[in-house]
Amino acid sequence: MPLTYWAEHAWLGTLPQTLGSAGAGGTPVEPGVALDVSDGRITAVRTGVLTPPRGAVTLRGLTLPGLANAHSHAFHRALRSTVQVGSGTFWTWREVMYQVASRLTPDSYFALARAVYAEMALAGITAVGEFHYLHHAPGGTPYADPNAMGEALIAAAGEAGIRITLLDTAYLSSGFGEPPNEHQRRFSDGTAEAWAERASLLKEREGVRVGAAVHSVRAVPAEQLSTVAQWATGRQAPLHVHLSEQTAENDACLAAHGCTPTRLLADHGVLGPRTTGVHNTHLTDEDIALLGGTGTGTCMCPTTERDLADGIGPAAALQRAGSPLSLGSDSHAVIDLLEEARAMELDERLRSRTRGHWTAAALLRAATADGHAALGWPGAGRLEAGALADFTTIALDTVRTAGPLPRLGAETAVFAASAADVRHTVVGGRHVVRDAAHSLIPDVPRALAESIAALHG
Repeated sequence: MPLTYWAEHAWLGTLPQTLGSAGAGGTPVEPGVALDVSDGRITAVRTGVLTPPRGAVTLRGLTLPGLANAHSHAFHRALRSTVQVGSGTFWTWREVMYQVASRLTPDSYFALARAVYAEMALAGITAVGEFHYLHHAPGGTPYADPNAMGEALIAAAGEAGIRITLLDTAYLSSGFGEPPNEHQRRFSDGTAEAWAERASLLKEREGVRVGAAVHSVRAVPAEQLSTVAQWATGRQAPLHVHLSEQTAENDACLAAHGCTPTRLLADHGVLGPRTTGVHNTHLTDEDIALLGGTGTGTCMCPTTERDLADGIGPAAALQRAGSPLSLGSDSHAVIDLLEEARAMELDERLRSRTRGHWTAAALLRAATADGHAALGWPGAGRLEAGALADFTTIALDTVRTAGPLPRLGAETAVFAASAADVRHTVVGGRHVVRDAAHSLIPDVPRALAESIAALHG
């Protein structure tokens, strides 16, 4: 049924990501914008509508395109806070993560993911890219439905009211030439061919895209990388890969193959404009040129990268080389895409000791249009006629956001607001979050607490 949403203020920016362009075009925020919606899409955007039209749904604050969380491991949400006790490295954190992964079943994963995706909706996220590798029962025995775990994630996103791109992940080895360890056996299909056969059983449907992922160069033997890449190419599907998150991976790849992980991926046909490297932290100049020259995207996950002490990736250099940027919350140390956007700029300031690497508009584009494109949703992430009716509204009258002029709303959203300031989230024209309350899951904190307690029980 056609309806109209009236935005008190709206960011209508579709400018490309640009570095250091604060004076080049500004950040377009319009007062009084009517968004006409029908059949899940925006049919018209009317500016200069300074009072709500009769019958319109009022959105007070700043309305943005829906945010795209381009990299998620839903079960990592159960690790929040528990992994902050004591010290260690990424590798010691990974052992704790394996323990949680070993306890998940299709039912418990559905319950947890449903709550996690609802938390995302409350944070203004309208689409998630789920990097999914928990395929089988512990020990590696397939479920009766070989995609029971993936289907649980798809169902969870549907009940939480957001879109999902299930990035079904090939994870075949524990390291170069090494079989999966006891924890990883449930991740593995044995070969890339067997992975492709199982992944081909997954079907796209309303609100669902199916893509592929290479967990990492250490987890997929080099001679099998092309099988995963060809599967994605044949379906014109997104292809994601954890890339150079740790220097240990780079060192092991050099020892095994005499090259960097980026060069190995390039030599086996993995790079390209439908591919996104996640993290891209420890890269050589040649790596950056390869990624940019092939149009391979970069998904930065700053809150996870700093939580795990990974390092600061060269996002600015990657973008200058031609790599589109997107953002993800990865391990869900927090779920806040505005914080991810802010952190990318602030981390670059720490590295360079200069300010202003991205405008607020450029950072918002990474969190919206370019994030959706990385997940296979090119029709989302923009407030314009024909786009999917996915948008979110940030309050401009909280203790964090009150004060600045409304025309600086984009700057306020990126550099001051948080997920706690989200008041509305609309997906496909459906009002999923209304006045900061989830309309489908009335008590999200309780759902999170119960699902996580069941795992730690």
